Amino acid sequence: MMARSTPCRSLTACFRSYAGFHIARCQASTLVLAEHDGGSLKAASLNAVSAANVLSEGSPISLLIAGSGPSLHRVAKQAATVHPAISQVLVAESEDLKHPLAEPWAELILLAQQKSSYSHIVAASSSFGKNVLPRAAALLNVSPISDVVEILDEHTFVRPIYAGNALCKVQYKGVGPCMLTIRPTAFPTVSNLLLNAGLASTSISSLDMSTLSSDAVGKSTWVGQESQQTERPELGSASVVVSGGRALKNAENFKMLEKLADKLGGAVGATRAAVDAGFVPNDMQVGQTGKVVAPKLYIAIGISGAIQHLAGMKDSKVIVAINKDADAPIFQVADYGIAADLFQVVPELIEKLPDRSK
Repeated sequence: MMARSTPCRSLTACFRSYAGFHIARCQASTLVLAEHDGGSLKAASLNAVSAANVLSEGSPISLLIAGSGPSLHRVAKQAATVHPAISQVLVAESEDLKHPLAEPWAELILLAQQKSSYSHIVAASSSFGKNVLPRAAALLNVSPISDVVEILDEHTFVRPIYAGNALCKVQYKGVGPCMLTIRPTAFPTVSNLLLNAGLASTSISSLDMSTLSSDAVGKSTWVGQESQQTERPELGSASVVVSGGRALKNAENFKMLEKLADKLGGAVGATRAAVDAGFVPNDMQVGQTGKVVAPKLYIAIGISGAIQHLAGMKDSKVIVAINKDADAPIFQVADYGIAADLFQVVPELIEKLPDRSK
């Protein structure tokens, strides 16, 4: 009698290992790519940690921070106590990583994966994550999953398609690490007061950079960064957002929105049409090709409601629309609407709203 043969365990292990990256199903582990600016973590990075915690609750989560100088060490100390799910802070210090360029960052992710064989690599679906993760995925020979809004299990995810009008369930069946960008608004984090209450400091480790490939360095050059210096909250994490469209006619009229936002303690956004017209810089763009926001209050002023813009703000808790065209599509998603001339309504709102200091 012949016994039925079973696959050799060593052969199975070979199939589970590809290009030197071994993924052990018995122990999930996640690497989160952190963004920082001015010596502090960006809020989207904490959302990415929250997503990683949902992904494999109880499994180790490493937060990768890269850069150079004193600001890097300040960020590392902050990261060590900022979220209870983080089990390790990895610090990669190099002048080549001073700026968020895709080429050196992709090589860094490759190096970290070679050393620790993470089962998942997660980044926020920001300009940084969208730039870096696909290149790193190419080096690791895997297909990334972008803009995840829900995690069903370790390999099954939900992401929007058709400008957010439909949701698609995606299952990852690759051999290498599962690489994701997550929509920050879909994975809220607890308040900083709760996070910092009695938290012990997580270990901080330096990543050995001696084997980092230098082939990618110099392929692109950091020219500079232009952004508005303001005391208003960051657009992606603000609880109130006041956005304007092309109907404002020029950059000068956007100052009305800034006054209204200051009264409400909110951030200012814009449509792609307003950005393309040169009214405001592109870091204020809300929409499918801009930032995705989900504030408690979203005020759309002079915005018709193009599908690309709705994809970036329709998850807002309360939407208020001001547009003189009563048939504008924005009113179909708005909770409250004012069909009137914005140049009459907005100054009146500014006049009647009390100052925040009062």
